[in-house]
Formats: sequence, C-alpha cells, structure tokens
Amino acid sequence: MARISGALQLTNLNDFITPSQECIKPIIIEKSCTKTGSKISIQEDGTYYQVEDLTIPQKLQKVEIALSDCLACSGCITSAESVLVDQQNQEELSKVFREKKILQKEGRVSETRFIIVSLSVQPVLSLAVKYNLEPNDCAARLAGYFKHLGADMVVDMTIAEDLALLESQKEFVERYSSAEISGSKNLLPMLSSSCPGWVCYAEKTHGSFILPYLSSTKSPQQIMGSIIKRFVQKLVSLPIYHVTLMPCYDKKLEAVREDFINKENKIKDVDCVITAIELEQMFLDGNISLNEVPPSTFNQPWNSENQEITPCLKRQMGSGSGGFAHNIFKFAAEVLFQVENPLIEFKCLRNPDFKELTLLDKNDKVALKFAIVNGFTNIQNLVRKLKRGKSDYHYVEVMACPSGCLNGGAMVHPQNRTVKDLTTVLEDLYTNLPIQNQNESKTVKSLYQQWFKGEEGDITKNILHTGYHEIEKVNVSLNIKW
Repeated sequence: MARISGALQLTNLNDFITPSQECIKPIIIEKSCTKTGSKISIQEDGTYYQVEDLTIPQKLQKVEIALSDCLACSGCITSAESVLVDQQNQEELSKVFREKKILQKEGRVSETRFIIVSLSVQPVLSLAVKYNLEPNDCAARLAGYFKHLGADMVVDMTIAEDLALLESQKEFVERYSSAEISGSKNLLPMLSSSCPGWVCYAEKTHGSFILPYLSSTKSPQQIMGSIIKRFVQKLVSLPIYHVTLMPCYDKKLEAVREDFINKENKIKDVDCVITAIELEQMFLDGNISLNEVPPSTFNQPWNSENQEITPCLKRQMGSGSGGFAHNIFKFAAEVLFQVENPLIEFKCLRNPDFKELTLLDKNDKVALKFAIVNGFTNIQNLVRKLKRGKSDYHYVEVMACPSGCLNGGAMVHPQNRTVKDLTTVLEDLYTNLPIQNQNESKTVKSLYQQWFKGEEGDITKNILHTGYHEIEKVNVSLNIKW
C-alpha cells in the first residue's frame, strides 16, 4: 500500500471536515479461545505484537484501507480523502508503465495493455502556471511525457464534457416538464452530480432525502471511461488501461464505485486517476522538468481517420467546473420558454461561492432560478434550505471545493502564490481559452446518435447515467459525541 500522495496538502480547503474517529482501526486482532483475551505489546519501532500465554508473540498486521472501503463506510467524508489507496497513485502508474516496457523488450507484446491517458483541462492549467507555460504548450508537453513513459494514446476530455452537458440539458428539461405535470417536489431542484466529494457527502450524510434531487448523468470522467472501454476498445486488440488526469483526489473515489465497474468482467471504466500534485511528484522523482519535455500530439480515436492533432484546449461557457449551470440555463430558456440567448448574469449572495441566476417571463415572474454553490459551508446552507422547504431553485451546480474545480484539492500550488491569487490566475487562463459550444458541434451530435441511438437502440440510460445509494449510519461507541 502507498499513501495517496507524498505531497498531500489541505491548505486550500477552508472548510475541510476532519476524519471521524470511527474510521481509525490501527490493528487487526484475530479472535482467540483464551478466557483472558489478548494482550498487546508495542515495540520500540511502533509494531504491535499479540502476546498469549505459552506461545510465541505474534506480529499484528496493520489495517489497509482501500477507497472501496471508504465508500462503504458511514463515517467521515472530506473534500480530499486522506486515506491509504491501492492502485490509485503515481507509484502504481509508474509500475504499469515499467511492466509494459519490460514485456515489450522481451517480445511479449500480446501480454501488454493498451494505455490511454485522458487529460482534463483544470490540472493542465495548474501545471502550466507552475512551469510558466502556455496552456496548449503545457498540454503538448504532457502528451509527450506520457507517450515517453509508454502511453499509446493521449486524449483530452472535451468530448466527454460535451456529452455530459448534452445529457444534463435533456435530463433537466425532462424533469422540469414532469414536475410541471405531476407536481412532484422530488424532481426539482436538480442538483449536479459531477463532484464526487459532494456525492459522497450526500449519500453518507443526507441519504434518501437528498438523493432523488441528484442528476443521474455521469460525470465527464466516467463518461470518458465509458467511451474508452466500450467504443475505443473495439478499435484495438489489447485490453485498455485507462488513466485520467484530474484536479482532485475525490475523483479516485469516484473511479472505484461499483456502479462504474462492469459486473460481468470486473473491468473498470477508469483504471487509475492521477492528479496534478502526484504528476509533479513524478517529475521530481524522475529529475524531469516539464519545460524540457518534447511536445507531442493528442489522439482522437473516435474519428474515423483516428487523426492526431496539435493540442488546442477549449472551455465550456460558464464556470471553470464544467459550466453546468450556465449551459443548462441557456438550453432550458430556449426549449421551455423560447428565449434565445438569454441574459446570463449571476448575482453573488453572502459570498462569491453562492450565486443565483434568474429568468423572468413576460409577466416579470420567475420562470427559472439557478444557483452555483461551492464549498461545504455553502452546501450545508443549501441542504438546510431544502429541508425547510425554503429553496425555490430549479437547478444547482454543486462543487465541494471553494471556487470549484479550478481550486481542486490536488492542484499544484506554487509557494510564491496565495490560494486566492492562484485561483484568480487560473480563472483568467480558463476564461481566455476558446469556447467549445457543444450545441453547434456536429461531431459530438453525430457521435451521440452513432453511439447511443444506433444499432443497439437507445442505450443512453445504460451508458450515460448512473445511480446513488444511501449509506446508513452505523452507531458504534467510537462515534458517540459526549
């Protein structure tokens, strides 16, 4: 087992919720038949030994906590899980690349895995600031670095972001229309579900009350995983090992959810999640400067010609967390109220991380009311509103980290910059990227029809949607608050 990262930092999380005591089980003691029970001896080096009468002391093994254990636990939830991780760290990724090179050198190519790395825009911008590179240059050098390690393809996640927005727009309009017809209060507001920290908090803390409000559309990371493992896999003969570069540690938590593992063959949509901080550690361990890495190209295996392109990062309209509120608002205004190009101006409430947006009808009554809520302090205020029946929102974009994904818990933070200053720089970089307008993208709409509405029928529910599960609180003595 290896720690999640040797450089794990929590300095940028101003509303971090500490782990619960019930999570900590330092040793495992096997049950014995003795009447007096077990005695434990602690050695100078910190190891534990179980001492029994007339027997040799037995060394006790430390408990190993995997992310799947954390998902099933009813204890702590943080916006950057500081748990021990198996198969979700830079050591495991380096091992996979080393094994591939050894097999290739021995001529056992048929035993290797086809490695695909998907890059999300936020960590690329973080590393661009760290190494003083232009965003596209940084993306090209990251592609070069991963291909040098042994990656067969490096792709960006724009297509998955587009599909997530398209499906979220459809889902919201369907929910809004159903709510209008049935008057059901469990359909609205629709709450975004692309942030795994927020989703885990909802499942563990508020359960059956909050889960019906969550959008069932998968996050861009998991949609990317579905695309890679279902459609790109058909193009290659070797099994695919899929890696994603993400802005927060909670994306590791998302990748190991049972919902995203094929029940028949146990294949994960995402095999390994690496973060900006962990990638920087890989550079340091290899004595590599990203500035000196030769640039390479992005792959586009979903295009018929499988062409390679020079990296050109793009952004979505709206927030740096994917622009869900902005894009869904614009789509809903046009489809539900025939308002083209509505004025989109978010109004800050108590703080910049709680914003509102409204659309008025011809009678100056509120037709749509959206919000963006970042950080657990604001999330708790939102939940309290919902429980008191005081929320009049139709949709809320919810992110666990203050300032959203551009301030993710695993972004690189140069020592000479404050968190606030760095977030401002990243927001400026993101805003200056060209806009990817998925509604005008013929490629995305064509692929949507080809993949999800083709010969197999309508498979959008199976591929683009997921479910959530209430985790019942287990009352144990360690969890009692005196």
